[in-house]
Amino acid sequence: MGENQKHGKHVLCVGAAVLDTLFRVHDMPTGQGKVLPYDMLQIAEGMASSAAYTVHRMGGRASLWGAVGDDETGGRILRDLTESGIDTSGMTIAKGARSALSTIIIDDNGERLIVPFYDAKLHETKRACTADDLAPFDAVLVDVRWPELAFEVLTVARSIGIAAILDGDVAPVETLEKLAPAATHIIFSEPAAERITGTRDVPEMLPLLHARYPQTFIAVTAGPAGCYWMEPGNGTVHFQSTLAITAVDTLAAGDVFHGTFALAVAEGLKSRDALQLSSVAAAMKCTVFGGRAGTPTRAEAEARLAVWLSQSCAD
Repeated sequence: MGENQKHGKHVLCVGAAVLDTLFRVHDMPTGQGKVLPYDMLQIAEGMASSAAYTVHRMGGRASLWGAVGDDETGGRILRDLTESGIDTSGMTIAKGARSALSTIIIDDNGERLIVPFYDAKLHETKRACTADDLAPFDAVLVDVRWPELAFEVLTVARSIGIAAILDGDVAPVETLEKLAPAATHIIFSEPAAERITGTRDVPEMLPLLHARYPQTFIAVTAGPAGCYWMEPGNGTVHFQSTLAITAVDTLAAGDVFHGTFALAVAEGLKSRDALQLSSVAAAMKCTVFGGRAGTPTRAEAEARLAVWLSQSCAD
């Protein structure tokens, strides 16, 4: 473990841990038939897992709470994530459950088709979460995969003054409505925000979400169209553009964004600075095939951000 990781801020990520099999094809398949990929990779990831890896890559310390089965796949997931610099000592090993698996097809435009499998038994037993459990962390980031644990982590974190960040990705509306009030920061994906607000216009989503959660930092990411956000108790809608890139693989881009943002919040960065770094890191990831394997380091992201900002000023 490097010097940065020893002394960096500590972020707890809560949620998905999956063994992904990535297949790369020229064109997205349609209909029946056989598909012949020209590249492939197996890697342990998932929303919270990829975000935790991002925290590590960005110079922080990352812990992961999630669940795997007591099977060979679960062992592989834990080994892969641990070897990637993530503390997995808080993971749940669910007896009699099958670990999560996903097959992902990625085409030459960077778009993907995901076929995931999650055994309901994985989340039947929820681990304890107390103020003492969360005291070592500077921020928590939860996804929507294990709502019961996510809600408890957000609630306890907020009660002891720790940033409680929700990755508001696509999930049943009732899940999002349960988790959102417990968070101090919410980053919605565009599809998830559309489900809650009923509008497809991203700038229009922000005031609607702010009205629901007026004392919460709210952001909506819109891929290459950038990110919009509102501060707690403030009715102004802000916008942050992102890098123009040629996408190779968009898998885990949102997770890289969230992991970078969570660490930036833990470090006390201002909102725009945090979102700029997150946007650049996510865009850079999209230029590399391999899901979370394409996550840049902190030095790489900051160097690219500096160039981007200097070019923006010149324009």
